[in-house]
Amino acid sequence: MSPSTAALHVPETAFGKWFLKTETWRVHVLERAVADLVRLIPARKASYGVVVDVGCGSGYSLPKLAQRFSPRELVGVDIDPQMLQAAGEEAQRSGTAVRLVEASSSRLPLPDNHADLLFCHQTFHHLVEQEAALAEFMRVLKPGGVLLFAESTRRYIHSWIIRALFRHPMDVQRTAEEYLAMIRAAGFVVPEGSVSYPYLWWSRGDLGILERWFGIAPKKDREETLLNLVAVKPLG
Repeated sequence: MSPSTAALHVPETAFGKWFLKTETWRVHVLERAVADLVRLIPARKASYGVVVDVGCGSGYSLPKLAQRFSPRELVGVDIDPQMLQAAGEEAQRSGTAVRLVEASSSRLPLPDNHADLLFCHQTFHHLVEQEAALAEFMRVLKPGGVLLFAESTRRYIHSWIIRALFRHPMDVQRTAEEYLAMIRAAGFVVPEGSVSYPYLWWSRGDLGILERWFGIAPKKDREETLLNLVAVKPLG
């Protein structure tokens, strides 16, 4: 990784890389997000020709995307060569055909108007140049193409447990409302009914213990910890 590229992204800790291979990540983080995003897609198609996974990490998302969207071309992008190696091994184990690319989200080596669907899951809180990444997403997506965006908010990333175990650029973290506003400001349309605010146990300060053990429901006026949304590149 070159110094200029590394400056665009804060690399994960050793614990974080280990966590990305756990059952908790695969089931409670990734699978829950994919299932939620799929239901939010307006006028969902049977297949999407070119699907790009930006920040594919260990690659557990790749077979899920292939299964749900039946692409003729699946591209996995990650800035970390170790993660790309793990993604390649996972794709081989699952029999998923994918082209893996080492690149930053804000410097995608893909043609204009190339992708039908772009998947971005838990990637933005690592990025320094978030607006530049969204501009790249807009460039790479075809008109009418969809962005599946799932992200942890500032409330969660700034929590003590995440500060202790992971590494992120703290000054660029955003609230759910700020992420939504930034995506719209980049030119994307976010349809009514295509936004979700999950409050999953792992995103709470008490890890859901109060609700699961004592039946105490979370407050309704809380600051959201997670944001899932589907955004569309305008046709015009």
